Amino acid sequence: MLRFLSIRLLQAIPVLLIMSMITFAIIQAPPGDYGDFIRTNMITQGNATIAAAEAAAERYREENGLNDPMVLQYVRWISGIVFRGDFGHSFYYNKPVAEVVGERLPRTILLALTCHFFASVLGISFGILAATRQYGWTDTILSFVSFLGMTIPRFLLALIILYVLAFKLNVQELGSFYSSRYGGQPYWLGFLDFNWAKLWNLIQHVWPIVFIATVGGLAYNMRVMRANLLDTLNAQYVETARAKGLSESSVIMRHAVPNALHPLIAYQGVILPYMLTGEIEVAIVFSLATVGPAIVGSMGIGDVYVTATLLLVLGATLIVGNIIADLMLAVLDPRIRVGNT
Repeated sequence: MLRFLSIRLLQAIPVLLIMSMITFAIIQAPPGDYGDFIRTNMITQGNATIAAAEAAAERYREENGLNDPMVLQYVRWISGIVFRGDFGHSFYYNKPVAEVVGERLPRTILLALTCHFFASVLGISFGILAATRQYGWTDTILSFVSFLGMTIPRFLLALIILYVLAFKLNVQELGSFYSSRYGGQPYWLGFLDFNWAKLWNLIQHVWPIVFIATVGGLAYNMRVMRANLLDTLNAQYVETARAKGLSESSVIMRHAVPNALHPLIAYQGVILPYMLTGEIEVAIVFSLATVGPAIVGSMGIGDVYVTATLLLVLGATLIVGNIIADLMLAVLDPRIRVGNT
């Protein structure tokens, strides 16, 4: 297993390198850079002349290497990551990119993992329930819920909930993790100074994000689990277990479910980035201080190193998710462990 893990980690290095190249090139493709953002702000907000704004923008480009060829900018950025752990400097936030990412990424991952947990537990449970009551009213209702979860766009559901909360229920302080009495946007979601009142306040603010991001993953997990379990229940070894006199619950939970979980566990390598992107989509709608709004904002103003770093981190989650899925399959299936030793 250690050898298998080492090989997968080594394989991830060239994938991340190629991903960083493509990401950096796509970010640089649209016209304009942060110098244009400075020029526009000076003209519209600072009442500067066009000539003065253009001169200031050009001076900023020269000082920060924005006039250098794209290849040179990329080499400078990637070499800083590899040799110094330096992800560059944010033009807009005026601080290291690592600090910008470090403030937002833990919140994003914690929310995504929460969504992933609920989507997995509820999706698998509902899938088992639907498969064992095939064509009954329970199966029909759960299948309809699954259909809605997979077809309704997450951003649309977020807009609907935001409209209801803001304009119908007059809910205040949307777009923050906590009420103003708790400081609004605490570090690490405030878990370092935990108390029950603060936890309840957190739940009141983030439940739309968790709910919406969970729905899609739950729907897919339920459909896959239902289909796999129906196939497994008709397998010969399951009929043999029934013939031995085992109870139906024992046959399902001890023999059918573990084997039906194999494809679903393999899918977990994709579901983690799916949960992450789901949280990002909803966070953009709710303007929550996570990775999503930072990506959109940095792309809009040309803060290239923030955008490139955040997208690279998101790409890395796909690789990490697949490695975790492989390890989970190895734990579940001894044949995989034997094959990797």
